[in-house]
Amino acid sequence: MKAKYDKIGIDYDLTRKADPYLMERMLYHLQPTVEGVYLDIGCGSGNYTHEFQQYGGQYIGIDPSMTMLDKAKKRNTAIDWRIGTAEETGLDTESVHGMTAFLTLHHWPDIHKGIAALANVLKHKGRMVIFTSTPKQMKQYWLCHYFPKMLAGSIAQMPSLASITKSLNNADLEIITTAPYSIHPDLQDHFLYCGKHNPAIYFKPQIRNGISSFSALAHTEEVIQGLANLRKDIDSGGIHRVMKSYENDLGDYVFIVGEKNCL
Repeated sequence: MKAKYDKIGIDYDLTRKADPYLMERMLYHLQPTVEGVYLDIGCGSGNYTHEFQQYGGQYIGIDPSMTMLDKAKKRNTAIDWRIGTAEETGLDTESVHGMTAFLTLHHWPDIHKGIAALANVLKHKGRMVIFTSTPKQMKQYWLCHYFPKMLAGSIAQMPSLASITKSLNNADLEIITTAPYSIHPDLQDHFLYCGKHNPAIYFKPQIRNGISSFSALAHTEEVIQGLANLRKDIDSGGIHRVMKSYENDLGDYVFIVGEKNCL
């Protein structure tokens, strides 16, 4: 079976770029050193991996999509790019000092097996920095109003915070912090809820093509109708009422940081 991003990753880099703030937060939680070896699991085309490597250290980028890895190799030849998955990295036990998982958990077939396998290659006191969204958060996206079936599908494949916590604990990873993140208006990485403050961005086909929910889960008819309803509400001002009805204090995404504490 081909990896999902072998199909939808062709123009990925046109809209998916490393966001400076998110990159800074990932580095803050990872706490890399220039002597360390770090893994970016589900690295995609290496947007964030490349930026991390600029701060020193050795980096390994692993992804199941050769299409994405081919893009990554063209971006940075100093990084060790490898085909693989969270469950099967091919890395030695306790061989990396830390790892990042940026918006990738929902693509793993088995989150418990994936985190356990990753913990096995992580050194003692090494950190696993996860950036994801939870079903609870996603139910508060105003996108649910316009694309209910698509969001339902996206939510169904998203691991809950409780599930992630259980997997980390079972793998002897102590949770250091759980930090919610709300979309910034100047977000440069156009993932699913990038248009929270700018609904019109979803009218751009390139934006939708770079988002797996739109490109792999959505029904064409729903997208057409949803965009028509969104355009109508933007023109009438009704979008403000819809957006306000979904306001909450849960955050849109979350950083989860686990540290390996077994000897």
